[in-house]
Amino acid sequence: MSPPEILLWQHLRTRPGGFKFRRQHPAGPYVLDFFCREAALAIEVDGDAHGMGENPRRDDRRDAWLAARGVATLRFLASDVLRHLDAVALHVRQTCALRAPPPPCGRSPSPAKAGED
Repeated sequence: MSPPEILLWQHLRTRPGGFKFRRQHPAGPYVLDFFCREAALAIEVDGDAHGMGENPRRDDRRDAWLAARGVATLRFLASDVLRHLDAVALHVRQTCALRAPPPPCGRSPSPAKAGED
């Protein structure tokens, strides 16, 4: 992992907002930097090379492949992770909260009715 990925992983492994993340998660023909199953969210940390040559088109194909399977992708520049980790982490938590299904609504047991058997 690159230094920005290590820095972000140190935060994500604490389960921010109660969300569990995996690193280097396999997804079909791809390996995602980070993945939250509950929110169906991939997180990619892009270095300078992601903007060069065929890489932007390759990233677009990857994001489209994931989207077709219900997985959204957040992409962060490595420099943003290094300089603005708190803002990146907040964005990740907020996105997970928006995408995750609501917690199950458990039913309370009915109170016993007096006089009924």
